[in-house]
Amino acid sequence: MFPGPLGFSLAGKALESGLWTLETVDIRSYARDKHRSVDDAPFGGGPGMVMRPDVLDAALAAAADPMGRGRVIYLSPRGRLLNQELVRELAAEPRVVLLCGRFEGVDERVLDKHAVEEVSVGDYVLSGGEPAALVLIDAVVRLLPGVMGNVETAGEESFERGLLEYPHYTRPALWEGRAVPEVLLSGHHEKVAAWRLAEAERITRDRRPDLWAPYLERREAEERARPRKRRRHAGDSARRDGAPTE
Repeated sequence: MFPGPLGFSLAGKALESGLWTLETVDIRSYARDKHRSVDDAPFGGGPGMVMRPDVLDAALAAAADPMGRGRVIYLSPRGRLLNQELVRELAAEPRVVLLCGRFEGVDERVLDKHAVEEVSVGDYVLSGGEPAALVLIDAVVRLLPGVMGNVETAGEESFERGLLEYPHYTRPALWEGRAVPEVLLSGHHEKVAAWRLAEAERITRDRRPDLWAPYLERREAEERARPRKRRRHAGDSARRDGAPTE
């Protein structure tokens, strides 16, 4: 499964050039019986199997950094939702260890011992943590220095400003009777920027009320702060000129 899709495109090129590295650990290598078992029946009964703490403990110990750097994350539906803010946090880490669960889950005691964080890629259930790990790694790797060719692109993407991304258009300007918005052909950069912001706000308002409400709060707070900044600057200028101030 690894590197899988991470071996292609931006992530793959960055992997080849050494901008990031990937080490996979086979949990079964740390099994304690001839069958290489990593799971057992849950205490208290119930369906499915649970990954053993002793096996996972050995695997996590092998993956740990000798200097104690980085975070350990378990991909789990009950974890903190993966968003762009968390992606930026992880991109700033020197290393990250990802635990991919299987079966019904893992023994809680090993999560406690290793101070494992739980992260979810969405409110749904996968057969294992590997697809979720691929999503997380891809999102993080593209933010690493040198991975993306145009660093300005990241700042324009969905979620970077708390908004979904605006629509995109390219040639031909007229396609099947559908024209590109005239403002994008105007060459007027300020008008283009204003249109893109308005469209991003419209799409976010219509599609993601959960994002729209906090965005409005931040925007209103910024607008309230602007007059105070202007008054403070005016007062500073008056003091420099020797004029009396209140």
